[in-house]
Amino acid sequence: MEIDVEPVETVDDIDTETLPSSVDAAEYVLYGGKGGVGKTTMAAATALASASDGTETLVVSTDPAHSLSDTLETDVPQEPARIHDEVPLYGAEIDPEAALADSPLGMEGGNPLAGMLGEDVADPLAGSMPGADEAAAVRLLLEYLDDPRFDRVVVDTAPTGHTLRLLELPEMLDSMMGKLVTLRERMSGMFDMFGEEPDDEEIDSIEEFSARIERLRDLLRDPTLTDFRLVMVPEELSIMESERMLDRLDAFGVPVGTVVVNRVMQDPTEVADLDPEWFVAPNHTDCEFCAQRWEVQQQALARSQDIFRGHDVRRVPLLAEEVRGEKLLRVVAACLAE
Repeated sequence: MEIDVEPVETVDDIDTETLPSSVDAAEYVLYGGKGGVGKTTMAAATALASASDGTETLVVSTDPAHSLSDTLETDVPQEPARIHDEVPLYGAEIDPEAALADSPLGMEGGNPLAGMLGEDVADPLAGSMPGADEAAAVRLLLEYLDDPRFDRVVVDTAPTGHTLRLLELPEMLDSMMGKLVTLRERMSGMFDMFGEEPDDEEIDSIEEFSARIERLRDLLRDPTLTDFRLVMVPEELSIMESERMLDRLDAFGVPVGTVVVNRVMQDPTEVADLDPEWFVAPNHTDCEFCAQRWEVQQQALARSQDIFRGHDVRRVPLLAEEVRGEKLLRVVAACLAE
């Protein structure tokens, strides 16, 4: 079968001067969703457009895949640093393993039980505490959210399950602290045998961390401060996953203001004010594959419109070229702005 398409113009032909150079969004923008739906692309595009109008913007990735550097085509460090010469764009890719090692909840020199039980007593939490890597990552994330250097923070979160586990940490930490206190009381004689005096600093550090997680939940629950954006693709499985995540976020009291449907087989000029000469559009007339795929997507889009009624649903077209680099990210930002 012969597919009849017009040759695509090069990315160099895109005139970014005609594209939006600002973002209408809250102070904190978080992109969540299943892995592989394009959260990193959306976060990078939003942050770039935000910084383009002079807004001091930090884009943070908590996803261990570290695709933010690839998307922005620049090295994004582990700690916030400026990553663009012309606009105030800063970036950070949190390394979960490194953050875990440095965290008061980590296993290397920081586990509260290690100091309380002594070297000769097995640590019941070592290597198995649920959510430890997420806890370590969010400890850094909270520091960045409170950093006065930035007017807006855009977060590329980890995939669905990891993101939601963060919100469950305060209850888990409260339970763990209660068990620690009980364990100390029961083993006071053993502490005397080993010549160790119980130290409250470790429990204090956990209490402090739990309080910071509570602050994160307060931020997520405040729509005037935070815009949680759910990213999906126009496929039935992605819609089902997104619906479940929406229900769980609702159970936590976290409002989702925006739903982004990515990789829609639609002419980009139908989504945003873009020059048609910049792109090759799907041929739904002469390309049987394109037509059938578009029919499947239309069914999914209709279902998503019904499920996510009341939310701001935005479409981002499937582009012929991989979205990497400033010009195509600015195109994505233009679609998000519509």
